[in-house]
Amino acid sequence: MNAGVDVVIVDKVKLEARRDKFTYSDQWEWWDWVVPDQESMADALGELTSVFPEMQYWLRKIPEVESNYLSVRFINGTEPVIFGSLLYAVKNERDDQRKDNQMFFYVDQNRLVTLNLDDNTRGIMNTGERSAMLQQCSEARDGMFVLFRAILHYYHVGMDHFEMNLRDLERKMESRNARTLMDQILAARFELLYWSNLFIPYSELMAATKEAYLDEMKENRFFQQLKHRIERMERLFKHYEKEIDTLISIDNAISGVRGNDIMKTLTLVTSVFTPATAAGAIWGMNFENLPWIDKTWGVVLVLALIIISMIGMYVWMMMRGWTGDLLKVQSSQSAAKETEKNSRVKRRR
Repeated sequence: MNAGVDVVIVDKVKLEARRDKFTYSDQWEWWDWVVPDQESMADALGELTSVFPEMQYWLRKIPEVESNYLSVRFINGTEPVIFGSLLYAVKNERDDQRKDNQMFFYVDQNRLVTLNLDDNTRGIMNTGERSAMLQQCSEARDGMFVLFRAILHYYHVGMDHFEMNLRDLERKMESRNARTLMDQILAARFELLYWSNLFIPYSELMAATKEAYLDEMKENRFFQQLKHRIERMERLFKHYEKEIDTLISIDNAISGVRGNDIMKTLTLVTSVFTPATAAGAIWGMNFENLPWIDKTWGVVLVLALIIISMIGMYVWMMMRGWTGDLLKVQSSQSAAKETEKNSRVKRRR
């Protein structure tokens, strides 16, 4: 087992040049290589091609692939192999910054080859639990299932962080639905979209595994464990998508109600002040023969008529029931605040 000394930064993940080979249960091998730069990548691909000529199609594809890639092939028309690349984010704790990484993999019956697996995942695979599981694997494909299941840990951590932020956002919306909340909801939506897009290769892996091994997977413990964990993640994504859609619908409904209240208020104010506007327009005209314009009590009379007209307009609209909704909304908000205040007092007691 050899390890190099070169240390570089690739996509914010530290990769140390290494070429390790592990043998499990005397039945299959795991070739775990790390090639952190283009020069060492070319040398490594050349060495792998000479050792495993049957892998040359996959090895030729590696320099060209910059995204998720998955393929199923049958050597000699019978033996299935699965190879490709996986983009994933390394995230150990909820508050950690996610670090993107791309890993290349190849698996046949006796060999699992990985290129540029991150150090954190390698550490997870070296724990007692994962090492015991790898020793129980009878074929290389089972080791691949254990590895991919370990990588799913990062998705669960990402969802834990996402859920914490989502609950905080829901509390803010409940207490005070500020205008900036929609920006935060959309940011959460994009965060969920990021993890959901990273998760797509797992669904593709499930389909590719069934294509390669057919009914053999029904009794495979490691495949079933990976399958059930993938289904857990799928349910989480669907639940959070519905939850965010609900928040967006609530925000739209609140915005619509507020818009209606604003329009009602503006209409009410405009209608009430219509007599004053009309009186100001009439008595503000530049004519000499206007009623009561030369009387000392004329301005008092005009003001009285304006006030009486405004009060009459408001009373008329109130009798028609056009102002009741606004008053009820205000009273219900006050009642809600009073109820919340009383509940807080009771909890303190």
